[in-house]
Amino acid sequence: MNFTLHQLKVFTTIVENKSITKAANELNMTQPAASIQLKNFQDQFDIPLSEVIGRQFYVTDFGKEIFTIAQEILNKTKTIQYKTEAFKGLLSGKLKISVVSTGNYVVPYFLNGFLKKHPKVELVLDVSNKTTVIKDLEQNLVDFSMVTVSPDHLDLIELPIMENKLVLVASKENKIISQKGTDKSIFKTIPLIYREDGSGTRHTMQQFFKQEKIAPKIKLELTSNEAIKQAIIADIGVSIVSLLSIKNELHQNELKIIPAKGLPLKSVWKLIYLKKKALSPVAKAFLEYVELEKENVYNNYFSWLDTVEM
Repeated sequence: MNFTLHQLKVFTTIVENKSITKAANELNMTQPAASIQLKNFQDQFDIPLSEVIGRQFYVTDFGKEIFTIAQEILNKTKTIQYKTEAFKGLLSGKLKISVVSTGNYVVPYFLNGFLKKHPKVELVLDVSNKTTVIKDLEQNLVDFSMVTVSPDHLDLIELPIMENKLVLVASKENKIISQKGTDKSIFKTIPLIYREDGSGTRHTMQQFFKQEKIAPKIKLELTSNEAIKQAIIADIGVSIVSLLSIKNELHQNELKIIPAKGLPLKSVWKLIYLKKKALSPVAKAFLEYVELEKENVYNNYFSWLDTVEM
């Protein structure tokens, strides 16, 4: 056999995309060039790796086994690259982080300086809801997760980063709030928009309502922070959202904060990771960077939070 690393890369990318065309686009190749590389790789085996039925690409059972081995070979070559760069004094490797959706307003400001300092580091960032983020952490698919609510069932180490404030928000055109006042009882009558089940924001809201013995009037559930903001702007209802997420909407005078009793709700953004996890040099460096720079990052990018009237 005389296959090349390039052929392995083309083959694994095609399998991952289940499409030669999509793989070619990802690899910046033409579709015919990718097909030729796949054929040259296939010709070295007596057993088919794949088949095309109609226009659908399928991987054979044998092809799936070769795919797994090819991934291992490619990962080993990356390790060689990382080791070489480490000996030259360059930090390299993958940094894998999962972030709850609202955390996407926080984590880029910590990654910005770190990635500029270490340009050889490859970032894999997944933004999802709390349930998915914790599942990724539990299955050891990531180095860190960024959350405000930590799971109770995992043995973790936590690095607090900054405070998170949740505020009651309504459309600038909303007239109901001014009629009802700011007592907690308004939650029993105003139409409230909830995040989906599994969201950290929803969990914090529910804890507040449970503690205050309030049965809120739920208008609807939405699965993203952006969808909630648009629904509030359209005056479909009100919601409790992270102050971090509405900077532009406040500046553009599309939303207003309602100073209700018991609010803002406060939690803490934190990086969490498994206590028994052996952190890579890249992960250790990022942890040290966040610890060292978190105050500077807050002052440079988030000091506006302290000036908002609530």
